[in-house]
Amino acid sequence: MEAIGVLMTFPMSSYLEQELEKRFNLFRLWNLPDKNNFLKDNPGSIRAVVGNTKIGADRELIDSLPALEIVSSFSVGLDKVDLGHCKDKGIRVTNTPDVLTEDVADLAIELMLATLRRICECDRYVRGGLWKKGDFKLTTKFSGKKIGIIGLGRIGTAIAKRAEAFSCPISYYSRTQKPELKYKYFPSVLELASDCQILVVSCPLTDETRHIINRQVIDAIGPKGFLINIGRGPHVDEPELVSALVEGRIAGAGLDVFENEPNVPEELFGLDNVVLVPHVGSDTFETVKAMADLVVGNLEAHFSKKPLLTPVNL
Repeated sequence: MEAIGVLMTFPMSSYLEQELEKRFNLFRLWNLPDKNNFLKDNPGSIRAVVGNTKIGADRELIDSLPALEIVSSFSVGLDKVDLGHCKDKGIRVTNTPDVLTEDVADLAIELMLATLRRICECDRYVRGGLWKKGDFKLTTKFSGKKIGIIGLGRIGTAIAKRAEAFSCPISYYSRTQKPELKYKYFPSVLELASDCQILVVSCPLTDETRHIINRQVIDAIGPKGFLINIGRGPHVDEPELVSALVEGRIAGAGLDVFENEPNVPEELFGLDNVVLVPHVGSDTFETVKAMADLVVGNLEAHFSKKPLLTPVNL
């Protein structure tokens, strides 16, 4: 398979790069001196694209690669891949579900604990020598809080199971009700936000879910409620969230994702009621390796004419 050209769109994992380089003719998009001329002069050299949450495969890239057969995404989310255009052109798509579920669900719980118990602020308090001047202020109890989850897929369900261990009542909103689950279903995000104390975003990013967290939903969460986002940044109307945090119209937020990554609103930097992490939901040694193995495995399966490991139904 050494002659098969694979285009990697963005730096993702050194392990993934090494494994791809062993098996294929690997091109790194970010290292090409003139990517437009390269793609124009080598129209048949790329048969596969490996993308991620930063750069996937949009219509322009797909159209510039006439020999493209498969897009293997180093992520579970597919909002950076033009799925409709892939379907129209007969291009296969894979992603990396399941292997990152546990890590992302863990991070959601960690963000809840860190936000409600002000862990980051506590750390700064000790490091700054302030403990000598008096005890830290009271924080908010996590156990027993009513948690609402937007999107009860693999990750949302894993979050719910973890939260149950903290005696948290669980409710959810999704496109369809899941009667096999014991959790309370709400037919709208607004109703869910009005009923819970912690609202968790854990759904795919689509045109319908973009800015699903708007001012109305934020106000429904209220001054004693918290927002946790481990989905995608554009799920949230970011300026509205910033103003709500600044004005105290919401108690706090734990955010792994942002609307214009890696740019984060500077207004958030001085706030103690928000925990900010740099989109690291699946970033553990173990999970990154498992995701990379899935990407490579899907490419090997495709070019060996074997069934794909994790195909996306288009």
